[in-house]
Amino acid sequence: MGRADYEKLGVFYLGRELDPGAADLGPELLYDSRDLTTHAVCIGMTGSGKTGLCVSLLEEAALDGVPAIVVDPKGDLGNLLLTFPELQPADFEPWVDAGEAARKGQSVAEFAAVTAESWRKGLAEWDQDGERIKRLRAAAEFAIYTPGSEAGRPLSILRSFAAPDPAVIADATSLKERIGGSVAGLLGLLGVEADPVKSREHILLSSILDAAWRAGQSPDLAGLIGQVQKPPFDKVGVFDVESFFPAKERTELALRINGLLAAPGFGAWLTGDPLDMQRLLYTADGRPRVSIVSIAHLNDAERMFVVTLVANELVAWMRRQSGTTSLRAIFYMDEIAGYLPPVAIPPSKPPMLTLMKQARAFGIGVVLATQNPVDLDYKGLGNAGTWFIGRLQTERDQQRVIDGLLGTEAARGLDRGQLSTMMGNLAQRAFVMRNVHDDAPTLFRTRWAMSYLRGPLTLAEIRRLEQPRGEPKRAPGAAAAEAPAAAQGGPPPAAARTTGSAATRPIVQAGVTECFRESDRDGKPAYRAHVGARVRAHFVDAKAGLDAWETRYYLAPANGAAPDWSTAQVLEESAIRLRDTPEDGASFDEAPGALLAPRAYKGWATALADQVYRNSALQVFRCAALKRTSAPGGTEADFRVQLAQELRERRDAAIDELRGKYTKKVATIADRQRRAAQKVERERAQAQSETTSSILTVGGSVLGALFGGRRSGALTKASAAARRIGRVTKERADVGHAEADARALGEQEASLEAELKAEIAGLGTQFDPATIVVETVTVRPRKSDLAVEDIALVWSV
Repeated sequence: MGRADYEKLGVFYLGRELDPGAADLGPELLYDSRDLTTHAVCIGMTGSGKTGLCVSLLEEAALDGVPAIVVDPKGDLGNLLLTFPELQPADFEPWVDAGEAARKGQSVAEFAAVTAESWRKGLAEWDQDGERIKRLRAAAEFAIYTPGSEAGRPLSILRSFAAPDPAVIADATSLKERIGGSVAGLLGLLGVEADPVKSREHILLSSILDAAWRAGQSPDLAGLIGQVQKPPFDKVGVFDVESFFPAKERTELALRINGLLAAPGFGAWLTGDPLDMQRLLYTADGRPRVSIVSIAHLNDAERMFVVTLVANELVAWMRRQSGTTSLRAIFYMDEIAGYLPPVAIPPSKPPMLTLMKQARAFGIGVVLATQNPVDLDYKGLGNAGTWFIGRLQTERDQQRVIDGLLGTEAARGLDRGQLSTMMGNLAQRAFVMRNVHDDAPTLFRTRWAMSYLRGPLTLAEIRRLEQPRGEPKRAPGAAAAEAPAAAQGGPPPAAARTTGSAATRPIVQAGVTECFRESDRDGKPAYRAHVGARVRAHFVDAKAGLDAWETRYYLAPANGAAPDWSTAQVLEESAIRLRDTPEDGASFDEAPGALLAPRAYKGWATALADQVYRNSALQVFRCAALKRTSAPGGTEADFRVQLAQELRERRDAAIDELRGKYTKKVATIADRQRRAAQKVERERAQAQSETTSSILTVGGSVLGALFGGRRSGALTKASAAARRIGRVTKERADVGHAEADARALGEQEASLEAELKAEIAGLGTQFDPATIVVETVTVRPRKSDLAVEDIALVWSV
């Protein structure tokens, strides 16, 4: 059964098995995608084919609809975007090495033609072609992100230190790891080597982030500078802030952070897509994405900072997912040396160890590549279920790898001699695979990569490759400037209004709750009167399986004598921050008299409840085929991602069932074929024996008749000869029957193989995410459950 039969069945075509004593390659090496959830380590010297193997693995994952985060310290992995379905010389010409062409005495065009032909032949030798490349490009989007540079897609690493998910904040260990990694990375950028226990800088910044995140705030660098100068707390531990870290020295730290912010070119760190794992793993329409985070252009401190934040964000995203045994996503990092070392604890190490220990339960496979296992922490190695070992530089390196492998679960059943024999004299692109899920290690040669492996890409080449495909660039802070109120029919930003303001704060009667909305704008606020209230609504739809409570904050401008709820801003409860006192230096617009007295607020609450009941609705997405309904507030793309994962899990379960079903059938037929073959041989031997005996008997009777003897004896011999000839005929008939039985079993085997192929094809259709129908369900709130709470006069800018 060929690889094409398993193309959509959760197996990765990595190469062909290799027998050192045979001239030809063996069967295809098909790696079960679920095995990758126990993580993998790829080890090999420069030139061993390590990058080609890992690129092939990422290609196979993309074909199977599995997204990936790829951290690229060398610039090699941008080659994943160099895929040319037509395999024409013109496709390769912009990317071939002009220097290499010159060394070979060829023009660039000639060298490109030779390269294109080489790639076409290489793919054909491994049962691949341009159509498979076309399927790869259609299956997933490939993107190169360049934090700190606008050469590729810019990635806003430093726009804000975004508050993590509430589940992370509730987990003390997770929160400590997240804060520690973020602060250590920032201090690394500043050139401050900080001990988390002893460093005042580390402790102060950690305390500031802890306070901000617990309050649901996501400070940017400018806000962090302000809080360093004026911390939002009075004590650090048992010491007051001034004793622990005097103001003068805090100012020095603030100046260093400000220097980072003001450095030429630093604006590139603030532009582009936010560091959002969901967005990096999936496109807006729910297609899987392979996001290559290229850090080759950064210095060591910047690389460490980026890797730490990416790993922390992945851990936070992981903990929001449901558990699964199927592969959900891949985190791959090339040249891991220095980021997960055996002794030191750089900022990147804690989140990476967390991924190695916990990601399996969430279906995230971690793949780490290195030239030597001494680069990796032994705890990380111990959690790797698959080892790919390629050619190594020296005998000493080989023994180090064996030492590292023998200390892990993957070495179960192996010994040093067996490993030394298999690893001896490995050629380029030859690897030993030790998979904890297999009984024995496998020697194989990697397949030809579909991507053109031309080597590291420069920033100029990334710009040429990515920008025509990338999303439009946005100015720093553009996302923050988009007013969410406008999208919900709310009023324009305050900056667009012109109003007359009075410095005097109106006097409010007893019984009116008065609040002041916090503003992110600089300068003294100019308050306008609004009426705000919290509304709890209950959305129920038994058919859709929906039973959800939603809490929103409604903030309506006071147009005339009453709030206009039809133009109210509808905000997430956490998106509005209210205080009991106005900010210093604030001015106030005139307020309608009705807002200053309590008697009208009850009627306004009733009007708000009526407005919500008549005009609000909750949209969810429903997949009838899978009997699944999306969570409130999610997008259709997110829901389709969840459905795709569920289909992948169902497909994997169906594959297991199918394999079990046909394994028994194949074993039964194989046993019958073995017995049939034995019977054929037995009948042939008996027929041959009878033939020989009959020849001798007939010969004896003929000789007796010719050369005399008693007539009755000759007749007896002739009669015996005739009987033997009859038995020969019968034995030959038995041989024919046995051969017919064997042929029938062969036909049964062919029929079984055809049946299996048909069922495999059916699985591909049955579990194809593209065929799933998703409908939109609109649910109105239940009137009897509507609750309007905390209605108040709200002063807002």
